Amino acid sequence: MRLLAALVILLLVAGYSTGASAHAALISVEPASGSILPSAPKTVELRFNEAVTPGAIQLIDGAGRARDDARVTASGESISMAMPPGLPQGTAVVSYRVISQDGHPVAGSVIFSVGAPTATQPPANADGRLNALILMSRIGLYLGLFVGVGGVFFGRWIAWSMTGMGAPRAALLVGLPSAVVSLGVLGLDLLGLPPAAILTKSPWAIAFATSAGPSLLVAIAAMLLALMALSRAWHARALAAIAFAGVGLSLAMTGHAATASPEMLTRPAVFVHGLAVAFWIGALAPLAALLSKPTPALLPLLNRFSRIAMPVVAVLALTGLTLAIMQLEKPRALVETSYGLILSVKLALVLFLLALAALNRYRLTPALATDQEAAPALKRSILLECGAALGIFALVAGWRFTPPPRTIVPETPLAIHIHTDKAMFQVLVSPGKVGVDDFVLQLMTGEATPLKTKEATLTLSLPERGIEPMERAAELGPDGYWHVRKMELPFAGRWHVRIDALVTDFEKITLEDDLEVAPP
Repeated sequence: MRLLAALVILLLVAGYSTGASAHAALISVEPASGSILPSAPKTVELRFNEAVTPGAIQLIDGAGRARDDARVTASGESISMAMPPGLPQGTAVVSYRVISQDGHPVAGSVIFSVGAPTATQPPANADGRLNALILMSRIGLYLGLFVGVGGVFFGRWIAWSMTGMGAPRAALLVGLPSAVVSLGVLGLDLLGLPPAAILTKSPWAIAFATSAGPSLLVAIAAMLLALMALSRAWHARALAAIAFAGVGLSLAMTGHAATASPEMLTRPAVFVHGLAVAFWIGALAPLAALLSKPTPALLPLLNRFSRIAMPVVAVLALTGLTLAIMQLEKPRALVETSYGLILSVKLALVLFLLALAALNRYRLTPALATDQEAAPALKRSILLECGAALGIFALVAGWRFTPPPRTIVPETPLAIHIHTDKAMFQVLVSPGKVGVDDFVLQLMTGEATPLKTKEATLTLSLPERGIEPMERAAELGPDGYWHVRKMELPFAGRWHVRIDALVTDFEKITLEDDLEVAPP
């Protein structure tokens, strides 16, 4: 217990020492993505909501050539790319892959055109085989930590016997190589490299430089100690306890949940949550093995485990709920985001696990006291718990590809400003890309005071694509601005915008300009 207390204090100190946002998001680009420029810019600057580390930053020029002569510099939240001389006309793409402070990559592309736009395409997305490898290695890692280390801890500290350790031993033998592979594929993902590059030095070097590197080393150490605790050595129980604490520590060192603010709360919560999962899930396989050949000592063991498991499950639920609320921020994110949908399915599986645990605790275990024939039913129930736990591992591994809702930064609306001596119109377009967009019309006089308007109409056209003028009446909102919602923009390009403001029955002000709509 002193060791666990010391580790919690360590995590609290770590939480006070940093105020990281934990998952990076691009918040601005200069020049703006989708810009059409008369000449090539000297630099392209990307600014994120937190300090980032460059992974792979690439320039594809207007002729479709990947350039290796663009110089990249990083300073805190900003990544700057100096453009090479003689950049050809056409649409250039800057693709970025940066490392956020939670150790995860953040990737995307921005475009700008020198002169007339061309059809230059961003680089292809990550290899699907790499994503599958990331997913499988994470599941293997969870098996090693929760089934393996948790099972050994159960044998040494709860069962006082190493009977039924076949599954934990196998899980550890799966978890150890999975942890090593996880480190390598993390580096591949950070640099955008194919799976074959795992044999090179660069992915391993960059993976060790992130918070995930030390975390995986702690996980490997915990699994090695658990393997050693399977022996008959006098210090085996101490090794099992240290390995058990290492499960929580490795999880609390990195990841979306652990690095969320305030870390003084989230890191200890992840630490305790991880220990609770390892305690509960680690006991399942050994118990199922013991139920295959019931002995007189089985019932006292089940009762002892049930008494300890009840407060552990309560702590598991409390910490899990706390972390979920912090990650979601809003209840509707449960159904509106990929992260929330995964969490919803996970919660359903957890409720199923709790129902099975209650069935075992209050019905099947008491039945075993009077009828040894109840053992098969209890074993089937525990095996169902094992299957649900495996499903949860797969779902949690899927979070690797989905940023939590709290980290999603709303896109900055595209803005154009039309100004004459008589009036000033500001048009905000959100998100300013191909698809369904919302328009906000801020109508002002030439002196920048609100323009009293009876009606406002927005008209859009894209002659180069054969799109004839599309006219929509705007609605005056409670904010004093005119709104046109859910207008379909089917193509990227330079759209012509006309705004007609009916000031009186006899006077109408019309202003026109062009709007560059970016690809989706």
